[in-house]
Amino acid sequence: MKKTLFILLAICSLLLTIASCSDGETYAEQKNKEYKAIQSFLERDIVIRDKDGNLVCNVGKITPISEEDFINQDYTTNLEKNEYVLFGNSGVYMQIVRKGTGEKLERGKTARVICRFIEFNILGDSIQLRNDVNFWHSSPDIIKVSNNYGSFSADFDTEINGGGAMYNQYSSLSVPSGWLVPFPYIHIGRQDSAEEGIAKVRLIVPHSEGQVSATSNVYPCFYELTFQKMRD
Repeated sequence: MKKTLFILLAICSLLLTIASCSDGETYAEQKNKEYKAIQSFLERDIVIRDKDGNLVCNVGKITPISEEDFINQDYTTNLEKNEYVLFGNSGVYMQIVRKGTGEKLERGKTARVICRFIEFNILGDSIQLRNDVNFWHSSPDIIKVSNNYGSFSADFDTEINGGGAMYNQYSSLSVPSGWLVPFPYIHIGRQDSAEEGIAKVRLIVPHSEGQVSATSNVYPCFYELTFQKMRD
C-alpha cells in the first residue's frame, strides 16, 4: 500500500512539473524571442521618447556591418548610413558617434570614467533607466576600467558618490560586458573646449552581455552612452 501511494505521489509530482514547464518559456524560446526583437529593432525607424513624449534619442533604421567592414573603414561606423558593427563573439552591435578627445586607455592602465546613459528595454519597448537627467547630475555612474593588455574589465566605483543609477537600480558592482566593447576604439579624455566632444557610442546589448536583470530575464537593451575621464 505504501509503495503504491509513493508511486502515485511521484506520478502526480511529475505531472505538476510538466504542467509548470509548459506554462513558462524555455531558455531557447526566450533567446529566440530576444533575437527576433533585436532584428525588428534594427529594421524599424526607432524614435525613443520619454513618458511625456519628449524626444530622447532618434535611433532611426539601422544598417548592420561586419567586423571586416569596420576594420576596412579604419574602425569607424558611417553615421550618414546609420551603421552599427556586429561583433560576432558577443552579439553586441556598436555605433561610434564620437571617438572622443584625449587618448585610448593604455595597456596596463586603469582609469575612472564617468558614464552617462539611457537604457532602453527593447523587449519592453520603453526607457528602463537613465542617468542623463537632473536627479543623477551630482551622482553619475563612475566605472573603474582597466586595460589588461588588450582585455578590458571594469566595476562600478561607489567610493566617491555611493554609486549612480546602475548600482542603485541593480545592486551590482559588475559593469555590463557590453559596455566594455567600445573601449578598444574610443578615446578617454575630458572636454577642454567647445569644439571637442567626449566619447559617445550607441549599443545594442543582448542579455548575455547585459546587466543582471537583463541576464536573468533574457532581454536585450539599447544604450546611448558617453564616457568622460575623471580629473586626477
